[in-house]
Amino acid sequence: MTQSKFDAIVVGAGMSGNAAAYSMARRGLKVLQLERGEHSGSKNVQGAILYADMLEAIIPNFRDDAPLERHLVEQRFWLMDDSSHTGVHYRSGDFNELKPNRYTIIRAQFDKWFSHKVREAGGTVLCETTATRLAWDLSGKVIGVHTDREGGVILADVVVLAEGVNGLLGTRAGLRDMPKPENVALAVKEMHFMPEDVIAERFGLSGSEGCVIEAGGTISRGMAGLGFLYTNKESISVGIGCLVSGLAEGMENPYRLLDAFKQHPSIRPLLAGSEIKEYAAHLIPEGGFKAIPQLFGNGWVVVGDAAQLNNAVHREGSNLAMTSGLMAGEAIFQVKSRGGLMTKRNLSLYKGILDKSFVMKDLIKHKDLPSLLHTDSHNFFMTYPTLISQAAQNFVRVDGAPKINREKATAASFIKARSRWGLISDAVRSAASWR
Repeated sequence: MTQSKFDAIVVGAGMSGNAAAYSMARRGLKVLQLERGEHSGSKNVQGAILYADMLEAIIPNFRDDAPLERHLVEQRFWLMDDSSHTGVHYRSGDFNELKPNRYTIIRAQFDKWFSHKVREAGGTVLCETTATRLAWDLSGKVIGVHTDREGGVILADVVVLAEGVNGLLGTRAGLRDMPKPENVALAVKEMHFMPEDVIAERFGLSGSEGCVIEAGGTISRGMAGLGFLYTNKESISVGIGCLVSGLAEGMENPYRLLDAFKQHPSIRPLLAGSEIKEYAAHLIPEGGFKAIPQLFGNGWVVVGDAAQLNNAVHREGSNLAMTSGLMAGEAIFQVKSRGGLMTKRNLSLYKGILDKSFVMKDLIKHKDLPSLLHTDSHNFFMTYPTLISQAAQNFVRVDGAPKINREKATAASFIKARSRWGLISDAVRSAASWR
């Protein structure tokens, strides 16, 4: 291996790494992909949502053999207090289309499939191998990586860092800072297995139809966070994620949050009789546009979660990861095909392509929202969900008490919360104007 020089080394075999490796390998570049696990996806047991359009741009016929679970026809948004939820559901027969827009997947299976596609395209995938540090030449250009295997440095024209939000290769090299606790969420998930027909009955599904529930409220105990539930063929992925800063400040145990979420009266019946077989924890970038580090340099680019490319507003991560990997691969191919060197100036093409895409446009549009949610997380995740639940219950409960009294009490609570929110909003807008 040490005698070979590659056009590109991709560190990581998740969504962004596989997309980058595949896009370059299928264009004829000599690509090495390094994965520290036994196989791609071996350290990733959680379920997830796949956005089809982004993968279709990379592998147009992916539906022929990709391990897809269910195509999603219904999205539920729940605002929860301790004993109830107020929900908005969207279900459409349009999603039973020939080529569905969203699917649930199990990442351990899907990542393994994606990695196989990299091999089919001509890429070399080396598993159970950890890249320990970058290799540099005397001019300060990255020329490859050192690994935990014997044999010295592995050389390449460019290194693609697809190592995830907590990857150490880029931070050890000083290419980006360690993610701040307020910019990273810790999500804990479980896989609950049950018969396919039981899942269909509980969620009103037929065939390969699927449903997703995303929930906010008192389940995160005042911290910025969300609970979620995804239907797979014969399992349900259920979990909750909160900002690391909130968990640390409140001394909260994420596993206890998950247990409480599962025992909520709205969730417990959906999981009844299931068998828990898998458990995982995963860090998710939540800092938005303002947390994005430098994306390119002399001999390197960074993609996916390592680049903080996650849209928390729309709960989109895998599509941004795949798109950034594809665009990095395309930029590297263009530089290579012109006979150019992998300099910082030439690799800025990657950033230029990314800036013109939906990825950056969406992140820029919502650049202030993460700090806004973090500033007043108690109101967003405790006060308002509780008030909305009280208002709904006052409307439907009939017990002989005058409605006018309850309506006045509810209105007074909303006015009080709104006044506090107005002061905080003014403070946030004022702070933003000084930036």
